[in-house]
Amino acid sequence: MRGNTRLAALGAAVTAAALALSACGGTEPGGGGKDATAWVLTGGPEATFRSSFETWNKDNSDQKITTEFFANDAYKEKIRTAVGSGSAPTLIFNWAGGSLADYVENGDVVDLTDRTKDLQERLVPSVLESGKVDGKLYAVPNNNAQPVVLFTNKKVLADAGVDTAPATFDELLDAVGKLKRAGVDTPIALAGQSQWPELMWIQYLADRVGGPETFNAVLKGEPDAWSSPEMLKALDMITQLVDAGAFGDKFGSVVADANADAALLHTGKSGMLLQGAWTYANFLIDAPAFADSGDLGFATFPSVEGGKGDPANIVGNPANFWSISAKASKEQQDIAFDYLNTAMYDDAYVDSLIDGGTVPVTVGAEEKIAQSEQAPFLTFAYDMVKNAPNFQLSWDQALPASQAQALLTNLSQLFLGQKTPEQFAKAMNDAS
Repeated sequence: MRGNTRLAALGAAVTAAALALSACGGTEPGGGGKDATAWVLTGGPEATFRSSFETWNKDNSDQKITTEFFANDAYKEKIRTAVGSGSAPTLIFNWAGGSLADYVENGDVVDLTDRTKDLQERLVPSVLESGKVDGKLYAVPNNNAQPVVLFTNKKVLADAGVDTAPATFDELLDAVGKLKRAGVDTPIALAGQSQWPELMWIQYLADRVGGPETFNAVLKGEPDAWSSPEMLKALDMITQLVDAGAFGDKFGSVVADANADAALLHTGKSGMLLQGAWTYANFLIDAPAFADSGDLGFATFPSVEGGKGDPANIVGNPANFWSISAKASKEQQDIAFDYLNTAMYDDAYVDSLIDGGTVPVTVGAEEKIAQSEQAPFLTFAYDMVKNAPNFQLSWDQALPASQAQALLTNLSQLFLGQKTPEQFAKAMNDAS
């Protein structure tokens, strides 16, 4: 794929430009200063964000937006503190769900419904719905659809006698056994130190066992929802994987922000990786030879025999989102609105997302995707989203912040063998 060379060159260019952007102005978040501000995540479509802000600042010298980039885990802690203290950036990067509902309840973000009409016309309506609270729009998507995908190293699997990606949970357990016997110490890469990647396992297993209703009962606050038979079965299946050595014995020290889990896959030390679709873009940058070799595979999550969940159901994030801080000055808010309506998902933005191996959430993206050098994966991911009967938002974003942290902590303890499924369920029932 010739696009990898072009992508690497683009990444280097925009990184240099963004360093200059981050250094200029010194504007504080919130109401102080003239420039608007934005905090953005590294990784995935980072090059698209950097290029977009660089172009905006070049073309709008009187409406600049200063940027600062953070790794995922560091950002989540920093933005929580900044919003709570009234010093958030003008553009607040978020995941919608429970955190957005909290922002709205506390008056931290402004209503975008009437002042982003131009942007809304370019976007898939179902994704826009994720940014609404009580019928009003408080967040608009800023990047790509992010279903969680089962990535594979086809060579590692084949060498262990696994011909195709597991299609059922029983086949997954069987593949783990074959990989272990073939000398693969970590059959499935997992960034356990970051904790949030472990959510992908319980989300998919709970869905496959009990359907969307299993987690919807938690969202509705139904008593003892965490200890339903379906949830307990899903939790027990995680224990089965851990006991089988599926994740090796060092997953608790693997960090997702450093793409260490993806590195285990592309260096041949693991056969499988359950991660967000954004990881494909990281492969293009960090391991282009692996991405080009034909060894990188991708599949949907396995089904569960007798389960109620539709195998086409997916979990993840419809996209990431921008909200506008209510504490920003009117001038900063005006800059942010102009940027959203003018620059977000223009032709250059959409082309950059596709070139980087990510799926834009724009109306009519199919034609551009089909023409892309990344068409096989992008079409796969786009079809996952388009055909999914249910797209479940990541649990740590769907739940209120207080429950989300308890979920991450208790789930980590389950994976580490420090809690049984029943103990996990009790702890989460108590936290709800």
